[in-house]
Amino acid sequence: MESNIKIHEHHHRTLFKSITWFIVGFLVTFGVLMFFTNDFTMSIVDAALIQVIKIMFFYIHERIWNKFSIGQVVRR
Repeated sequence: MESNIKIHEHHHRTLFKSITWFIVGFLVTFGVLMFFTNDFTMSIVDAALIQVIKIMFFYIHERIWNKFSIGQVVRR
């Protein structure tokens, strides 16, 4: 017997996931830029700018996905 219960994330959970993703993404981007450019200042600025843009799109992406129940299962 299948239930019609849907699970949706609250905005604060999505925001927290976005922030933690920002940190991970920033560190990876900074590391790659430092490896290739060996320019600390440029790597910090570029990594931060890239991550600010990506965090906005990640948040929007998560909120859109919450509108669909594809692959969501409620377990009791």
